[in-house]
Amino acid sequence: MATVLIADDEKNIRASVQRLFELEGHRALLAADGEDALGLLRREDVDLLVIDLKMPKRDGFSVLQEMTALGLDAPVIVLTGHGSIEKAVEAVKQGAHDFIEKPPDPDRLMLSARNALALAVLKRENRELRGVLAARNPLVGESGAMQALRREIARAAGSPSTVLITGENGTGKELVARAVHEGSARRDGPFVAVNCAALPADLFESELFGHEKGAFTGALSRRAGRFERAQGGTLFLDEIGEIPPPLQAKLLRVLDTMTVERLGGERPFRVDARVIVATNRDLGAAMTSGAFRQDLYYRLAVLPIVVPPLRDRRDDLPALAAHFLDLARREGVTRARGFSEEALRLLLDHDFPGNVRELRNLVERLALQAAGETISEAETRAVQPAPPPAPAQAPPPATRRAGGEIVASRKPTLKEILEETERTALRTALERNRWQMAKTARELGLERSHLYKKLKALGITPPAD
Repeated sequence: MATVLIADDEKNIRASVQRLFELEGHRALLAADGEDALGLLRREDVDLLVIDLKMPKRDGFSVLQEMTALGLDAPVIVLTGHGSIEKAVEAVKQGAHDFIEKPPDPDRLMLSARNALALAVLKRENRELRGVLAARNPLVGESGAMQALRREIARAAGSPSTVLITGENGTGKELVARAVHEGSARRDGPFVAVNCAALPADLFESELFGHEKGAFTGALSRRAGRFERAQGGTLFLDEIGEIPPPLQAKLLRVLDTMTVERLGGERPFRVDARVIVATNRDLGAAMTSGAFRQDLYYRLAVLPIVVPPLRDRRDDLPALAAHFLDLARREGVTRARGFSEEALRLLLDHDFPGNVRELRNLVERLALQAAGETISEAETRAVQPAPPPAPAQAPPPATRRAGGEIVASRKPTLKEILEETERTALRTALERNRWQMAKTARELGLERSHLYKKLKALGITPPAD
């Protein structure tokens, strides 16, 4: 059941429209002028407004403008008298869902109302979904680097220009692109993401620009490209540095003209999509080597944003770890609610070359394996790569062979360090699971046969009974 506000100065119209909605099980509110309508809109949770344009005190246009100022987004159906079609069309341009001539045809009015209510539900679900995504992937942190990044995002969101996002793998470049989209005037439009590195060169044009039926072998029907699908919204081209040079010229032409021609098509057509791109490559070096076009670079880098690596925002690490752990707990995969001081210190000591993505994956593994409500130092050591050994402060101690020859003690190789780390992690998991092989294999994400092979290779044997 929906709450419908009917605003019209003609009593008979109000009564007839009221009956139509009440027969369908909806709740109807009535207003005889624009002031009454606004009062009800402020007090009631209205799902649909059916309003006449010509009313005393405030006309329909004034009500529409005030709704926008108040942030009210209920769909609006305009009732208009004969000869006022131009004004009704203007109302639609200002955001009304539809207009219907008076006296309204019952079937026509109820069909329009059902469509308007269904569209409102879709928009609400879309907002809720964006809220869920934002909760899963927020821009967590209050470090100076993060505050500067938020300012850059706000600046880019307020502009229609192309954005170039650069940063290392795992820093959250797509998250930044989504934040720019969500803060822009295109937030209600689609956000279409494309990983350019994953597109085969022979399918690149078809994926981005679309194709007509029969354009090539296997083109059995017309297919819209990513530019078309991003109509009214944002197209995010990730790993832009991986596009082969011959295709860069075609992309540049589309960006310059914002017109697209499908493969096999004869007529180019305009597209309306804001373009954001990202890369972890050094495009300056790529331009020097000829791997990336200079004119395309300058077309893309109108608004550059650099996403800082985690090592440059280390103050944010505790908040990020707590956020990822909270996500895991809310999804029901762990009882853990926090980290011990020693566990957090181990995380802070790690370099995280994989940046925020590596931290998230590590916290998810810790959450799965945590035995209690606090993740311990031992549990963290079991899954965290060992930090590199500190540089020696003095020459290594000498050792004497049996024959009396003095030699320097040997430092472990990288292979030996990794093997010892893996040996420690396996022993910890086995002891936690009381040497139950099937349970340990499941915990570590290994096949049981693979676990046995690793134990044999690392010289790990069960304790004697």
